[in-house]
Amino acid sequence: MSGFLFVVPPLTGHVNPAVGVAARLAGHGHRVAWACADPALVRRLAGADAEVFACAGPVPGAPDAARPPDLRGAEALRFLWEWYLLPLADAMAPGVAAAVAAVRPDVVVADQQAFAGALVAERLRLPWATSATTSAEFSGAYDGLPKVADWLRERLAELRARVGDPAGTADPRFSPHLLLAFTTPELVGPQAPLAPHIHYVGPSLAGRQTGPDFPWEWLDHGRAKVLVTLGTANADAGGRFLAESLAALRGRADRIQAVIADPGGTLPVTADDKDVLVLPSVPQLPLLERMDAVVCHAGHNTVCEALWHGIPLVVAPIRDDQPVVAGQVVDSGAGLRVRFGRVTAARLGEALDTVLHDPAHRAAAARIRAAFRAAGGAQAAAAHLQRLAAESR
Repeated sequence: MSGFLFVVPPLTGHVNPAVGVAARLAGHGHRVAWACADPALVRRLAGADAEVFACAGPVPGAPDAARPPDLRGAEALRFLWEWYLLPLADAMAPGVAAAVAAVRPDVVVADQQAFAGALVAERLRLPWATSATTSAEFSGAYDGLPKVADWLRERLAELRARVGDPAGTADPRFSPHLLLAFTTPELVGPQAPLAPHIHYVGPSLAGRQTGPDFPWEWLDHGRAKVLVTLGTANADAGGRFLAESLAALRGRADRIQAVIADPGGTLPVTADDKDVLVLPSVPQLPLLERMDAVVCHAGHNTVCEALWHGIPLVVAPIRDDQPVVAGQVVDSGAGLRVRFGRVTAARLGEALDTVLHDPAHRAAAARIRAAFRAAGGAQAAAAHLQRLAAESR
């Protein structure tokens, strides 16, 4: 039996892919533990019995971690790093070290944005693997922003001096031992890096807890079905976009039935509405099995979950890695991009009509679906981690 410590930020989209991998490892008899600033989130996603070590740190929504909803582009990226990711790493490092001492893992599995996991493992001479829950770092996220890229390298060097091994050289976002990318080159594109320690395993969808209830009998099998979602972290910025989406869908109610996830409660809810169902949260994975198109913010998890089901997309990136992921969707042919802050109901409706009826988009989505399913997902990721643990003994 080996031991694995998963170090994750308190972000649903970063915990979820690791859940299936952890479940596979536990199913093979290995000890699996977690280190996170929000243990309740991990237990909600991975199960109430998950072994979680609390690490102090800013949690999204807390006053010291709240990001102005109108920040975009380089400003939003810099805020994410300066006011969230780097302070989170400093705050988590002591808790990660304590978790390592308690678990004595053979391998630390560090999310790409949980730098404390990589740097503490480096300092303690433990092998560590990167859990890359977004592929933006692989495909030119900082192209055209050389000053930002230089600034990030300087901040990471300073962080290593505080919590890692000052003599270390590895970028904490990219393990030199094992890098698990929850995507495939068919989506990332020709710039996808290749090396013996990089493994594209596709989406990890297994092992998640059951989502909220849903009125499955509401679905109309005679109409195309569309899901609109902006993920779990954009409720503060999505009011206008969801309103335009609602207007576009209302105008197509004769041929489209839609489900809109509205965690911020920005839209009116109409009782007995047969055309558009507005809910604060949805059971996304089982719902996607019944959808014909997805309108979303180009969050990596949502995009990969849609493409796992061969569903074409309309993407409206807001910030962070989303513009890069949106570019991957468009370049692959699996969807269209609209402008989040300026899109109208008419433009959104046109894009939706196109992805629903142009067979090229569905064919591209089907091609990526086949690649995702062949990559192995959580099972393949767990096998690579077991191999690394065996090699480290």
